[in-house]
Amino acid sequence: MDKISIIVPCYNEQEAIPAFYKAVTETAAKISGAEFEYIFVNDGSKDKTIDVIKELAQRDGRVKYVSFSRNFGKESAMYAGMEYASGDYVAIMDVDLQDPPELLAEMYDNLKSGEYDCVASRRVNRKGEAKIRSFFARCFYKLINKISQTEIADGARDFRMMTRQMTQSILSLCEYNRFSKGIFAWVGYNVKWLEFENRERVAGETKWSFSNTR
Repeated sequence: MDKISIIVPCYNEQEAIPAFYKAVTETAAKISGAEFEYIFVNDGSKDKTIDVIKELAQRDGRVKYVSFSRNFGKESAMYAGMEYASGDYVAIMDVDLQDPPELLAEMYDNLKSGEYDCVASRRVNRKGEAKIRSFFARCFYKLINKISQTEIADGARDFRMMTRQMTQSILSLCEYNRFSKGIFAWVGYNVKWLEFENRERVAGETKWSFSNTR
């Protein structure tokens, strides 16, 4: 049976975690032929995020966690999760449910076909998002694609599922200042894109800042 590791970076997400866990486990239960592990990465949260995660781990053996000594940022959290993951396939999801869990089944089916190494997601709009964030995000993608030889799709999310081979290729790149969307594109491999409309957070507040316009 295939194993799917789902990496979930968390920073001050005590309110969102229970709703995410309920939604993603309900979705996983409908996917046949695969078992799951859920790797929550506590990125130095100042609330009760780690307590909520530990409680889930006590109730469900599929729940694992990594806890940072301080806030190192989402890029570090994703990398740590990939290092810890043991699955044949590795997925990355935001805990706020802006990444639709129902896409996991389609991602897995496409990877199982052998045609793709990664099934990634992109938003087709930014409905409900702050106008200033949308503006700077569009500017970012225009600039990065102008100066870089690696093209990054506008609206691309970190939410994706990858084969073990692609995951290992990403882990082999030991940059100190990581930009995962660029790395995902740079390593190559066959990628299928799934599109979806923007969703609002299920709980909590956005962690967006001018230093993270993506």
